[in-house]
Amino acid sequence: MAQVKPIRTEVDRQAALARIDALIDLENRTEAESEELAVLADLVEAYERKHFPIPLPAPVEAIRFRMEQLGLEPRDLAPHIGSRGKVSEVLSGKRPLTLAMIRALHKNLGIPAEVLLQEQAGEVGAGVVEDDDCLVDWKRLPLLEMAKLGWIEAVERVRDHAEEIGRSLVAAAGGLRAVPAPLCRRGDGPRPNAKADPHALFAWTLKVLAVARSRPLPASYRPGTVTPDFLTGIARLSAREDGPCAAKEELGRHGIHLLFVPHLRRTYLDGAALMAADTGSPVVALTLRHDRLDNFWFCLLHELAHVGRHLRGLGDAFMDDMDLRDAPARNEDPREREADEAAEEALIPRAEWEAARLTRAPSYARVTAFAQRLGVHPAIVAGRIRHETKDFRKFAPLLGSGEVSRLLAYEK
Repeated sequence: MAQVKPIRTEVDRQAALARIDALIDLENRTEAESEELAVLADLVEAYERKHFPIPLPAPVEAIRFRMEQLGLEPRDLAPHIGSRGKVSEVLSGKRPLTLAMIRALHKNLGIPAEVLLQEQAGEVGAGVVEDDDCLVDWKRLPLLEMAKLGWIEAVERVRDHAEEIGRSLVAAAGGLRAVPAPLCRRGDGPRPNAKADPHALFAWTLKVLAVARSRPLPASYRPGTVTPDFLTGIARLSAREDGPCAAKEELGRHGIHLLFVPHLRRTYLDGAALMAADTGSPVVALTLRHDRLDNFWFCLLHELAHVGRHLRGLGDAFMDDMDLRDAPARNEDPREREADEAAEEALIPRAEWEAARLTRAPSYARVTAFAQRLGVHPAIVAGRIRHETKDFRKFAPLLGSGEVSRLLAYEK
């Protein structure tokens, strides 16, 4: 084999290409010449990869290529991009991709994220384009309230530092990729309150995700853990004096975070189910807005039902105002009713409830006896009666007001 030299310049490359052509034209190459050809080809390829890199296709080109591969029409992109109008604008280059679109296209169509994220680096404020109704105005974050809670440092003229604070909160949460895509859209989400401030919801969620990342769990979550029997087992912990503490410990052993993060004004939140960045562990976060045992156990089981049935990946979220159970929106996500029913069944099985007929002439003695028979806290039974009869003056002494916050402190 002739001596092969490294390719460091364009002159070297041209000489190597000429030698490759000559070797290819040989009718009967020796073994040494075949080896020389292979080595030269590798050297030229390495040089060209370094000096003449093939650029990534533009996001729209990649989308169109994938459509052609899969035989898709523009209307088939609507589930991943939004309305047909948005699809048309994206394909024509008039509308940039949002993070939600990027997630959906990557997850469902297999388009590489690095292609879709070109010039849209995944940091807030660094070229990332959010949906028209989901723009984050850093100065609209409830910074003063957050400072009072100790979530951020109290500084003078805090709004002058709004973007810096916001960026640090996003980083602590695991980056914008970890924040649920529909979070800031007014009226979006499974059980929203129309009066909710999207920026307050955004701030609260960043705090939840940051706390989850800073609290390692003793075990990893295994999909399929949260079954009806699992929910029933958690519900039975309510009979213990330290029930909320026992639930937190038990969930941690199964790789599920249970966090207590105070609600911010204008969030109207009782609880949420979402996923932590990095680990992918489910997070159940409760605000204890209504600090009663009946509310705690129903909300906990409701969010756990979302974890078991509906939570599929990073970016999913269920954020719930339980007051809306009594006046559900006409367009409410049906998964909310499924979570309600799963929580109710785990706490008090329907057959047992209907047989007991406690809403007919209920009494403290009957409530207590029924709770003992089921192995749950009387607050759960009392809360069910109050909800179904809409008489919220009944059985107040049984509800355990203030008990949860007495047992468990808010996250710092």
